[in-house]
Amino acid sequence: MTAPVSTRSSADLIRAEEPVLAHNYHPLPVVVARAEGTWVQDVEGRRYLDMLAGYSALNFGHRHPALIEAAHQQLDRLTLTSRAFHNDRLAEFAERLAELTGLDMVLPMNTGAEAVESGIKVARKWAYEVKGVPADRATIVVAAENFHGRTTTIVSFSTDETARAGFGPFTPGFRIVPYNDLAALEAAVDETTAAVLLEPIQGEAGVVIPDDGYLTGVRELTRRTGCLFIADEIQSGLGRTGRTLAVEHEGVVPDVLLLGKALGGGIVPVSAVVARRDVLAVLRPGEHGSTFGGNPLAAAVGTAVVELLETGEFQRRAAELGTVLRDGLADLVGKGVVGFRARGLWAGVDIDPSLGTGREVSKLLMGEGVLVKDTHGSTIRLAPPLTITAEELQSALGVLEKVLSR
Repeated sequence: MTAPVSTRSSADLIRAEEPVLAHNYHPLPVVVARAEGTWVQDVEGRRYLDMLAGYSALNFGHRHPALIEAAHQQLDRLTLTSRAFHNDRLAEFAERLAELTGLDMVLPMNTGAEAVESGIKVARKWAYEVKGVPADRATIVVAAENFHGRTTTIVSFSTDETARAGFGPFTPGFRIVPYNDLAALEAAVDETTAAVLLEPIQGEAGVVIPDDGYLTGVRELTRRTGCLFIADEIQSGLGRTGRTLAVEHEGVVPDVLLLGKALGGGIVPVSAVVARRDVLAVLRPGEHGSTFGGNPLAAAVGTAVVELLETGEFQRRAAELGTVLRDGLADLVGKGVVGFRARGLWAGVDIDPSLGTGREVSKLLMGEGVLVKDTHGSTIRLAPPLTITAEELQSALGVLEKVLSR
């Protein structure tokens, strides 16, 4: 008989996963059983400071009281109707999300990848019906080293061979240009271009921040050439960088905005395409949908997330504590850190390769009670909950210094 989870050790549970779970992840060897705020606890009771926050899905920390309360109240009333019927929570969610982002209409979905796929479909439909691109000839320009998800269409325009190898044939219609290169972008745009799809900050690539003026240039180019600017803010949005959206650092308003992760408060998967009215108006009944998209539970939690962001508190915290993070990382340059990129409470930290890979450093940090995640090579990512305190952040930086000095 399978032993209850509460009686099995971390090692037992990790071994138990091996024969029954697909090996599409390579997690650190920690088994989390409880969490609160910025801290998680494993099955043996060891505590860890969470410096990843579920890749920004936990921007408001684990089990934020306002979000848990919203979920509890909705669980007692209604969880799902499908979109075959209206529900009493969806209108407010859409109204408030549109107002928060400065756009007009909302297409609710579930996962980030669904939002990206939906954005692609909408852009193509808009290109045919509004721009007048000939049928089946629409193109979308994307950036090298992007990460927008791992569905078949999305990996078709990835430059990460790990995500692509063995999954062809790939979906056509995409042009890949270097990130942060306006000249290359302009050369790729033509009369068939439906949209330019970019991350305002490339997360999976190592928190790569473009030059000042790049996003402004993208906005000007897309407006001048008559194509859409789609900003994928699934990781960068909703307070992470010190603004509600990362594009706000340059005062840019995209035509289409992709949101996810933090929109569900770390409780339920919630994503959305938020766009100008004339863009989302191309969708008609039966052309796109999701059984769970816009469900009452998701709408209730999503509305509570928007309420938290409407106060501006979390954006201010990310901006203020971002200074602590940048200063702390600057002090570590030359002491095991060879470089870093940071905006708000989000950083990609390049570790001296002679000290180990990003995964090896992550395991050492785990041993000292701090959880982070590596990305490529010797780079680690830091993205703590926006509820972290200055003291907790400085403690994590101290642990990083300790690990690198060994």
